[in-house]
Formats: sequence, structure tokens, C-alpha cells
Amino acid sequence: MEKFAVEIRWALVFGAMSLLWMMLEKMAGLHDQHIAKHAIYTNLVAIPAIAVYVFALRDKAKESFGGNMNFRQGFYTGLWITFFVTLLSPITQSITSLVITPNFFQNAIQYAVESKTMTQDQAEQYFSLKNYLIQGLFGAPVMGILTSAIVAFVLDKTSRKK
Repeated sequence: MEKFAVEIRWALVFGAMSLLWMMLEKMAGLHDQHIAKHAIYTNLVAIPAIAVYVFALRDKAKESFGGNMNFRQGFYTGLWITFFVTLLSPITQSITSLVITPNFFQNAIQYAVESKTMTQDQAEQYFSLKNYLIQGLFGAPVMGILTSAIVAFVLDKTSRKK
């Protein structure tokens, strides 16, 4: 596992960032009084998520590749980070749903039904811990692979210019 120390460390940073983001959303009222705006603002998590991958790949380049990492090395590093983030995803989602914002699903269901975007049954199925756990297990790899490719490409192009 020492071989993956950097990737595991940055996956833990990613998990902490995700939990911090959920606390900020909760404090901003996006999980209750401003839930109508949640779908818009929650997507801004992409900014710190991408930043974590940039810092992680730069860290890996410095620690393992003498500061010069090519696309393939960067992409593989990102894939491993994504693997560990995906493993952590049920834990971070459970902490979010059960500790940080235990009323989110109730509030989201109520809003979806009142705004007539879903029926009661649809909302209850969609806004549930089980569904969010499944979404995390599929969404984390998809977004992680995409982010890994883009960040590895950008960092590789940057290193060639130096």
C-alpha cells in the first residue's frame, strides 16, 4: 500500500473536502430553506474537486517522478485516486446523510412534490440514502476518470513547455 500512499492521502483529502462542502451547503440553507437552489449551487463542488486532483497529481509528480510526470503516469495516478475516492464514497455519503444533514431527504422529497417535479413515490425513491449510495458508486468513477484525463492532459502539456 505504500506504493499508493500519495493516492490514498489525496483520496482522504477529497473525502474531507466533500464533507466540508456538504457542511457549507447545509450552513447556506441549501438543504432546507433554500433547497430550490440546491440543484444549481451543488454543482460548484466541481471547482474544489478539480483543484484536489490538480494538487494530487502535482504532488505525485514531485514525490514519485522527479517533478516531471507524463500523461500516462498522471492518468494512472488519477485512476487510483478515483478508485480510493469511490471506496470512500459510501462512508462520506452516509456521514453526510446521517450526521451533517439528516433532514435533507425529507426536505428534498417535500420540495420535489410541492413543486410538482416528481410524484411522492418518485421523490421517495430518488431522494433516499440507498439511491444516493448507488449514485456515488457509479458517479465517482465516471467523474473521476474524466477529471483524471483532463488534469493529466493539462499538466502534461504544462510540463512540456518548461
